[in-house]
Amino acid sequence: MEILPRPRTAAFFDLDKTVIAKSSTFTFSRHFYQGGLINRRAVLRTAYAQFVYLLGGADHDQMERMREYLSALCRGWNVQQVKEIVAETLHAVIDPIIYDEAASLIERHHAAGRDVVIVSSSGAELVEPIGELLGADRVVATRMVVEDGRYTGEVAYYAYGPTKAEAITELAASEGYDLDRCYAYSDSITDIPMLESVGHPHAVNPDRALRREALSREWPVLTFERPVRLRQRVPTLGPRPAIAAGAAVAAAACAAGIVWYAGRRRSARRAVANAS
Repeated sequence: MEILPRPRTAAFFDLDKTVIAKSSTFTFSRHFYQGGLINRRAVLRTAYAQFVYLLGGADHDQMERMREYLSALCRGWNVQQVKEIVAETLHAVIDPIIYDEAASLIERHHAAGRDVVIVSSSGAELVEPIGELLGADRVVATRMVVEDGRYTGEVAYYAYGPTKAEAITELAASEGYDLDRCYAYSDSITDIPMLESVGHPHAVNPDRALRREALSREWPVLTFERPVRLRQRVPTLGPRPAIAAGAAVAAAACAAGIVWYAGRRRSARRAVANAS
């Protein structure tokens, strides 16, 4: 009897306030100012928006206003300059605000054989490097229209609300994920469609509306509160299988070399003793 392979599974993570402790977009504002992309007034406005967002989250209307503001703000920005600023400041800006609990959860999902997918409303130029830093397998993020190497201010794809759920469904079809066995994590009521699309939804640091919804649906509610630099973490699990296998091969080769060298030294000592 032919044994069919088990369907693949994945864990889908929102980014802001779920994996990292702040808004990824607003966190880079000071460096965009230093790079000449925004003025001091914009820095103060994004700082205030960050405070409001951290205080109580953002509902649909607030997210729409935020999208319109950020779209207008980045109009005319040089895309390559944005990528360079993110690359140069990524570790200084993002590494200290990654939740230890989220990093451990990502490790556990990888150890269980699941793909990890970051699904964020922030721009792809920010989310993709952050996803790489976290070891994510895939990223779904907002994409802006680019002409002649600059943002036009128009949105080509907005990874928000129902669009996140649609992206997850499309990924499941292309990658063979069994959504009933997949996991999802978010802090925001606007991500209800994303959470509903999987068999194991979780509310993480939820806003008031999502907390009420999660409790009524008996979804697990998680609290992440320990931001920590990745380099300072003690991994909750050992290295991933491929890394472990490579380490084992290297250790075996090293041991074999030591045994061979010790044997050569004993043979040489016996030869000297016989000659004398």
